[in-house]
Amino acid sequence: MSLLNVNHLTKRFGKFTALEGVNIEINEGEIYGFIGPNGAGKSTTIRVLLGILKASEGEVKIFGKDAWSDAVDVHKRIAYVPGDVNLWPNLTGGEVIDLFLKLRGRSHTSRKEELIKKFDFDPTKKCRTYSKGNRQKVALIAAFAMEADLYILDEPTSGLDPLMEQVFQECVIDVKNKGKSVLLSSHILSEVEKLCDRVGIIRQGKMIETGTLNELRHLTRTNIHVETNEPITSLNEFKGIHDIQEQGLALSFQVDAEELDHVIRHVSQFGIVKLESMPPTLEDLFMRHYENKDEGNAGGVS
Repeated sequence: MSLLNVNHLTKRFGKFTALEGVNIEINEGEIYGFIGPNGAGKSTTIRVLLGILKASEGEVKIFGKDAWSDAVDVHKRIAYVPGDVNLWPNLTGGEVIDLFLKLRGRSHTSRKEELIKKFDFDPTKKCRTYSKGNRQKVALIAAFAMEADLYILDEPTSGLDPLMEQVFQECVIDVKNKGKSVLLSSHILSEVEKLCDRVGIIRQGKMIETGTLNELRHLTRTNIHVETNEPITSLNEFKGIHDIQEQGLALSFQVDAEELDHVIRHVSQFGIVKLESMPPTLEDLFMRHYENKDEGNAGGVS
């Protein structure tokens, strides 16, 4: 069942169009990765979802309610973590977490304490003393201690060290296992690849691709390293072959997924001694869309 629907969302700031015709759908119990470079429109989209910005055109529905006119009702069922957390400098981290939870009418003491321990967080210090990573922990602990149906996470691991990123990923998987939904906005592709069921790629305010990782990988190239008994000939005559590098009887190259079968059949004629195939990553997919293109981020909106 669809939990969030964004249809033909457009947002203009004067003459500048930050978002144009954006479509997003998130189902119950799904982790949706929302990726794109800084300035592509991720945060602007999220501000519209949160009812902070009003759409210029299009429709945004969360739980069947309008994100702008029904923002108060929608917020009762969502948890949000921004990429840059600002806190009250004279309150302690623990006091801020308690405040966020009380605003939701809950205390969640056991869950809160469990998360404080998992994130190795000291809640007794004043917020003005916290590093960026610790400020991020405050928001993450408060969000995951809440009972929410949709978690909107905008670059949530910004400032976290690798160990804490792992803890964050465990928390995301935990809420998914409880049937909750997550919108994860990120430019850290390995993070998205580990966690997300479906991915949407945004570029210059437009969605350029949406689908499961398997559906999107048809656009990517597989990395091949092969050693043969005889020199491989005529490989550069095949379409879909890229970046051929020769080292004696060893060849390394990239091949488009749809041409892989033809290429392997051709290569096998020369007596394969060793063959290594590395599956494409989301990074390969991402670079394919952005390579050799002017990002056009000057004056863009994040």
